[in-house]
Amino acid sequence: MTTTSMPRVTFTLHATDGAARSGVLAMPRGDIRTPTFMPVGTAGTVKGLYMEQVRATGADIILGNTYHLMLRPGAERVARLGGLHEMARWPYPILTDSGGFQVMSLSALRKINEKGVIFQSHIDGSKHELTPERSVEIQLLLDSDIIMQLDECIRLPAPEREVERAMRLSLRWAERSKAAFGNQPGRALFGIVQGGTLPHLRRESAEALAALDLPGYAIGGLAVGEPQAEMLATIEATEPYLPREKPRYLMGVGTPDDILEAIRRGVDMFDCVMPTRAGRHGTAYTRHGKLNLRNARYAEEKRPMDETSSCPAARDYSLAYLHHLTKSGEMLGQMLLTWNNIAYYQQLVAGARAAIAAGRYADYVMETREGWARGAS
Repeated sequence: MTTTSMPRVTFTLHATDGAARSGVLAMPRGDIRTPTFMPVGTAGTVKGLYMEQVRATGADIILGNTYHLMLRPGAERVARLGGLHEMARWPYPILTDSGGFQVMSLSALRKINEKGVIFQSHIDGSKHELTPERSVEIQLLLDSDIIMQLDECIRLPAPEREVERAMRLSLRWAERSKAAFGNQPGRALFGIVQGGTLPHLRRESAEALAALDLPGYAIGGLAVGEPQAEMLATIEATEPYLPREKPRYLMGVGTPDDILEAIRRGVDMFDCVMPTRAGRHGTAYTRHGKLNLRNARYAEEKRPMDETSSCPAARDYSLAYLHHLTKSGEMLGQMLLTWNNIAYYQQLVAGARAAIAAGRYADYVMETREGWARGAS
């Protein structure tokens, strides 16, 4: 009898430039080139795009959300239907957020204790319990490739004692998540560093998680309204205590400039709803900067957003037409701007990978910002 083993998950660094890194996170469903941006497919879809379009932009991995998918259509149903990859027609890696951030944002609709969180659905008010074990179970039912531990993400600013309490609870939940995950060949469990913007708590969290020897680590609890300088300082306080040989994921970030600065500080993976949400509201991200397509200045502009782009939405449609679609509230306008935005974010990280490999990352950041500035002038 011949048995075959599932390929291992491996992370290989290929180049560094200062703290900036480029590499490959190899998984059975495909390689993830880092730095990488993960388009957000909260409910199993990147809003406004076919998965073929998402892939064509250069995306290696997308993100789904445990909270939303457990409520609708339900994790057990997704499993019966073949898993999220089959349902969504995305055969490449998927990372699922644990649901912790969404549950914590419910405020009055949830109660937290050592065991987990009891919360009411924002859809129909039904009661649910999410524990570290159940979060892992749901993500396995979804057939996720990268599974996130359940953590407590609190609103900032908050008293230090509250930040410390949530960080310590998240560490205990990380241990339980690891036990629940067990041995899952071909998949990876990531821990989440918490601790607010307090360096000593971030260090304690990072060191404790590193001792668990997980396949990857996320920096959580940021991108919740704090100034960019505080976010970057927190990354700098955390990065030295994360294993160099493991991927680092900054959750929920962010603007193109945030991503460039976080890459400069050693971050490998990103996700954010910003490019899709902005596209639905008439905003485009381009190498010429951020464009508001509602602006009357574009009403008779025959040129496209970016004639050099590989994305048809940026290259083949006039600014005048995109302005018309946006002002008219046409669905096609939202789809085209979302397509452009996801493509631009992929171009941004692809450029970062090439610049790191060439040892000119600082120049790349400067040139990118100069392009934004010229477009704004």
